[in-house]
Amino acid sequence: MAAVKDVFDFLDGLAAFDTQMDFDNAGFLVGRSDRQVHRLLVSLDITEAVAEEARAMGAELIVSHHPVIFHPAKSITDRDPLGRTLLALIEGGVAAICAHTNLDAAVGGVNDVLAARLGLTDTVVLEPSGTDRQGRPIGIGRAGKAAPGSPTTAADYAAFVKEALGANGVRYVDAGRPVSRVAVGGGACGDMGHLALALGCDTFVTSDVKYNQFLDARDMGLNLIDAGHYPTENVVCPVLADALRAAFPEVEITLSAGHKEVFSYR
Repeated sequence: MAAVKDVFDFLDGLAAFDTQMDFDNAGFLVGRSDRQVHRLLVSLDITEAVAEEARAMGAELIVSHHPVIFHPAKSITDRDPLGRTLLALIEGGVAAICAHTNLDAAVGGVNDVLAARLGLTDTVVLEPSGTDRQGRPIGIGRAGKAAPGSPTTAADYAAFVKEALGANGVRYVDAGRPVSRVAVGGGACGDMGHLALALGCDTFVTSDVKYNQFLDARDMGLNLIDAGHYPTENVVCPVLADALRAAFPEVEITLSAGHKEVFSYR
């Protein structure tokens, strides 16, 4: 039977934790490393509800993308959401391993999965940050050719992205260029439009785009699509769960059923 430390070592081989960005707090964040794992829950985030979901199913470990502890915690009490989440994990004997920017950058990580979901081909790294232990380029974002038969107008491509990612809605700006070469950045990468243009892209799909970034993109001649933070990153969770199932066939691995997009459109 696998222990928490075995799952950590596997994830470290998949997306090395020492490649995380300086501001990040990815890694083994809660629990005992020698705890045996019979059931494992995969989720984009670890919220109070996700922690309770793990406890209810008898999971000993949650693997998430976003770190459950990001900023230093000055206290752990039931008086705030983070405290209640951490108490639920600790009191329930549930460990937490969080693979964040290391998984964004990794080969086969968030951005590769996002590019594949949109059918991009001949992809390259948008913002290279080095190589992995196999010597392969890693970094944030990807850029590639739009899939044959993809919509060529910004409006139609935005609708295609919404459908492909299961987003509740998208925001976009049409810079008047036909869609041919597309960059993607899972999560908040709205400040990387210049990198997309430098790689010959006419369209950039990301999330959490600010008003001025939409204005700048239009003026630079870049179609910019904000498909939401959850939809652009949650695509990795099923892929991550499948990788864990292959590595640990004796462990029951489940995707969170309760954790969904946090907001809606009208």
